Amino acid sequence: MPSVSASRNIAVCLWFDGNAEEAANFYAGTFPDSRVDAVFRAPGDYPAGQQGDVLTVEFTVLCMPFLGLNGGPGVEFNQAVSFQVFTRDQAETDRLWNAIVGNGGSENACSWCRDRFGVAWQIVPRALMEGMSDPDRAVARRVFDAMMTMTKIDIATIEAARRG
Repeated sequence: MPSVSASRNIAVCLWFDGNAEEAANFYAGTFPDSRVDAVFRAPGDYPAGQQGDVLTVEFTVLCMPFLGLNGGPGVEFNQAVSFQVFTRDQAETDRLWNAIVGNGGSENACSWCRDRFGVAWQIVPRALMEGMSDPDRAVARRVFDAMMTMTKIDIATIEAARRG
């Protein structure tokens, strides 16, 4: 059977230190429309591993293709690249935030968090984006100011800021 990548034109490659399969399984279990597509084992020894070790994992998160590469130590994720996940309501926001932060991740300001693998995420309620893009600049400013006080976004507070 051909690789899933044979039918794709592009995928984001994420460099992991030996835990690409664990990360792919975590994402597949956390986000809707997500799955592990294929696991490839090294056909021979390589600098960061041995023959038979998981070398790459093809996975899909929210319908977006990724390749996890077990490239070895020394390359770390940073917030220069992050993944924004837009949520419908507070329940979805809380579920995703808690899955990431509550499983060895960490919080940061203004909807940002980091998972235990070091990948940066932004869990962004659509209500926040709607408020910040309100044509009334005073409304957008109130929403922005409210967001600046938060880690995980609280939709009720955003909506109150929008109303003034």
